[in-house]
Amino acid sequence: MVQAKSERRSEKLAAARPGTAQRHESLRKSLIAHAIKHIETSGLRDLRARTLAAAAGCSIGAIYNIFEDLDALILTVNAATLEKIGARMAAIPATTPTQQFQDLAAAYLDFAVTHPGLWDALFTHRLPAGIEAPDWFMATQSAAFSHIEAPLRTIRPDLPATELPLLARSIFAAIHGIVSFGLEHRTGPIDLPALKRQVTTIAAAMAEGLKEGK
Repeated sequence: MVQAKSERRSEKLAAARPGTAQRHESLRKSLIAHAIKHIETSGLRDLRARTLAAAAGCSIGAIYNIFEDLDALILTVNAATLEKIGARMAAIPATTPTQQFQDLAAAYLDFAVTHPGLWDALFTHRLPAGIEAPDWFMATQSAAFSHIEAPLRTIRPDLPATELPLLARSIFAAIHGIVSFGLEHRTGPIDLPALKRQVTTIAAAMAEGLKEGK
């Protein structure tokens, strides 16, 4: 589960004023739901505290009683998106490593196509200069990438435990690049079935290539 700093902030306020915990949690869920709806339909563009307050029926100040700032809210939404991606990957059956690589790549492409706003927000949101993503967010990100590690471990049992997650991230980055370039038509127009063939073909090639690299 996502353990955001903003949750702890809300909990402290609720503890200081008994009886408000339920209202704070209800408002927190409402703000997240409205932020997700906005990002799903319009991306991060024009996501404003005033708009969210109006949608949730609260004051602007009430938002900052729960979330430190809009970045904290967006990180919470992005972490939930990573959990959704992770859940799709977790549902991939354990077959051959090559087939798993292909299925994982296809599942990632499918999520990007069906939830373009949420998917794009993962990569377009930027924290202010000098601010690092919190540990709870990085843990959620690592959990999503970890589903690549299982077939990778089968292919390369010789890899040290410290290198496995790094290679899994590199594999993800390669597939993400293909998906991103394809959906944004950066290298020319391509239809979805063709893009899926490209993604799964390259995923299979990576799996087979890693076998030879032992």
